[in-house]
Amino acid sequence: MDQRWQSEFLHRMRAFEATRAPREGEASVSLKVRVVSGCFHREHSPHAYALIDNFLASHLSRPAEFTFVDHESGPELLIFVAAGIALAKSVIDLVTAIIKARSEGIKNGDRPSGSLEVVVRRVGGGDKYAEEVVIRVEHADPVNTEEIEARINSALKRLVEDQMAKKATRATKRARPRLRRG
Repeated sequence: MDQRWQSEFLHRMRAFEATRAPREGEASVSLKVRVVSGCFHREHSPHAYALIDNFLASHLSRPAEFTFVDHESGPELLIFVAAGIALAKSVIDLVTAIIKARSEGIKNGDRPSGSLEVVVRRVGGGDKYAEEVVIRVEHADPVNTEEIEARINSALKRLVEDQMAKKATRATKRARPRLRRG
């Protein structure tokens, strides 16, 4: 793992967490839609980003449940997720819209046209990092919202529950009385 990238990711997640502390049972996660190779950003995918921007403007009238971040490799959503709770429909719809926008953008001249991956990531205590690729799609593949939702929610459940279990274990260890040697 590239240490510089991991440090930037950790900083980005901590800055996001500073906007609102996670509530009890919540964890901050990153949902990344990235190209396997090449780039997927505004400069090389203007048609796709016009569709993404239109989706954001027309479907998210209330305060956002996430932060949208542009990257050269593709957009990232920073969100808070509660353990055992499925991701909000609006976030799943946005991920689906991003994938569809990429396909439409390529049809209208956006380049390059590499595969996309949807990735769920999170940081834990210190500099611990976890990432899971939940699905890979080619630009011409049909988009199945239900499959994307199921795979993302499954990955989130594993990552968030694992993080909550680790927090509980650390709290239990701190709460144990220590025996004194005498």
